[in-house]
Amino acid sequence: MTQTPASEMMKLLDDLSIFSAPGSGVTRLLYTSEWSQAQLFLQERMAGFGLKVETDKVGNVYGRLVGRNPDDKVILTGSHVDTVVNGGKYDGAYGIAAAITAIHYLHETFGQPLRSLEVVSFCEEEGSRFPLTFWGSGHVTGMYDGSEADTCADSEGITLRTAMAECGYGSSDDTMNQSIDLIKRDDIKAFVELHIEQGILLEKTSKQIGIVQAIAGQRRFTVRVSGTANHAGTTPMNMRADALTGTAEMLLLLERLAGEAGEPLVATSGRLEIIPNTPNVIPGEVQFTLDIRHSEAEKLERFCTDILSAFNEIAAKRGLTMELTPRLSAPPAPMNSELCHDLERICQKQGRSYRNMVSGAGHDAQLFAPRCPTAMIFVPSRDGISHSPAEYSSTEELGAGLEVLTELLYELAYKEI
Repeated sequence: MTQTPASEMMKLLDDLSIFSAPGSGVTRLLYTSEWSQAQLFLQERMAGFGLKVETDKVGNVYGRLVGRNPDDKVILTGSHVDTVVNGGKYDGAYGIAAAITAIHYLHETFGQPLRSLEVVSFCEEEGSRFPLTFWGSGHVTGMYDGSEADTCADSEGITLRTAMAECGYGSSDDTMNQSIDLIKRDDIKAFVELHIEQGILLEKTSKQIGIVQAIAGQRRFTVRVSGTANHAGTTPMNMRADALTGTAEMLLLLERLAGEAGEPLVATSGRLEIIPNTPNVIPGEVQFTLDIRHSEAEKLERFCTDILSAFNEIAAKRGLTMELTPRLSAPPAPMNSELCHDLERICQKQGRSYRNMVSGAGHDAQLFAPRCPTAMIFVPSRDGISHSPAEYSSTEELGAGLEVLTELLYELAYKEI
């Protein structure tokens, strides 16, 4: 019996999930043995489907179906192969498996395309081993120049440069991996990324496909609130400078104002450190993180300005001091409007329910959006769970995304534009 594209994709996903460190879920960190085995497996699978396989000096893997107009820019699709610790088997890997399957189907069904089609397995996106993200797509788009590898180290003190070298990457004379010297690409006509939603909107609204209009910008801060540590039993309530109660008031205000601002703004404090963190001592200092996201730059900046001003007012009222350290400022990344319209039309043609939406999570697509027409497609995640062994999307849901991706790639690579 001939294998369907969906079953071929699911087999590829299952095979890829085997390459994991011991433990629950899937753990495949950058430049580990599991990561190397996964990338080699994908190279073999791409070659088996007749694609021209190459890797670059940081370990991004490409499989190209050469078009009849080889001088035209390529249509690139794919995602990242790395995972978080104890993650799921769909995040990133789905976009790669679907891209390989779609290109294989198109080649078998329609032959050679007009424009070259290329699948990419980006070496890293998550930031799980080293304290940086988008190491793969960041090189392709020019965000990194490679110098970061000398100073960036993992928790064991191993630098990126050393880890790369141990996997056979990073050297211009490296022949082991058929490396191409040029990492930054200026030959990409369009980039398309298919991904699980990692949220609950599609499932809750019973939609098969999410058409991403923009990837939200992010602002991250570390906030230090300082008061006076003192005896819990001898300090009257009206004479305290309690850093923790001041922080609590700030975070409750954050929740209220973010709710009033409405979608797609979200604001989170995910980590608190209390000093001295002792039951019978009034907290003298609290450090907490602040993560604020919105798809519109102006509204993101306005909310950040307003909430930080309000925090300062709370601190002053309570006799506290506040120090703010910016940690990240990533601008919103709008997707290409024409490709979004194409995806709407494709969903309508295929009879699929869909919704336009903003991605609150970061993705490789956000790096391509300022540089070439970029589109991102979501499929539902059960209970909105991701970065977990419980991450799950059904074969039917994943197959629907595959069919939408396949149709868009056909239009981009096979039709005259």
